Amino acid sequence: MEVLVAMGIFSLISTAIVGLFVYSIKSNKIVWEQLSTQNEGRKITQDFVNELRSATYSSIGAYPLETAQDSQIIFYSNVDADILRERVRYFLEGNTLKKGIIKPTGNPLIYVTSTESISEMVHDVYNTTTPIFYYYDQNYGYTNSLPLSQPVSITAVRMVGFVLELEEDPSSSPVPFHIETKAVIRNLKSN
Repeated sequence: MEVLVAMGIFSLISTAIVGLFVYSIKSNKIVWEQLSTQNEGRKITQDFVNELRSATYSSIGAYPLETAQDSQIIFYSNVDADILRERVRYFLEGNTLKKGIIKPTGNPLIYVTSTESISEMVHDVYNTTTPIFYYYDQNYGYTNSLPLSQPVSITAVRMVGFVLELEEDPSSSPVPFHIETKAVIRNLKSN
């Protein structure tokens, strides 16, 4: 009888230890996935801000901002430190934020969209109901803090808001990682 009681207690303790071990492995995996997602989000945010701040007229004289939509922005910036300005496009495709770059070619220079080099910048974008890009005019912070409504007049844009909700596994982690920033297009400042 004592042996049966001892085996029962041993079984209960063993089951509890195994359960605790499995739970800690799952929790550790979730934490590492969240850290990876956060790092990915921080890097893309910094890259986007740096490129957008230096947006300027294209190598053929086009306005610095070409498209200003909720899930896509196209602008011209020198992203590779040569003498030409590239056409930079950030856009959401599925749950992946991608970046396309077109270098101007030819004589006279042109931007050939079929030569766009596309790379995946961040995965697991979870912006289900909220836009990624918000656009503000020169009155932001003085008389108005609301973004411009779509469709946006690109000549009115002076600042761009960038909001990402990143979530690798919505069923297991507590909340999506929220990252938000705003960047002024320096070459369009009027003050």
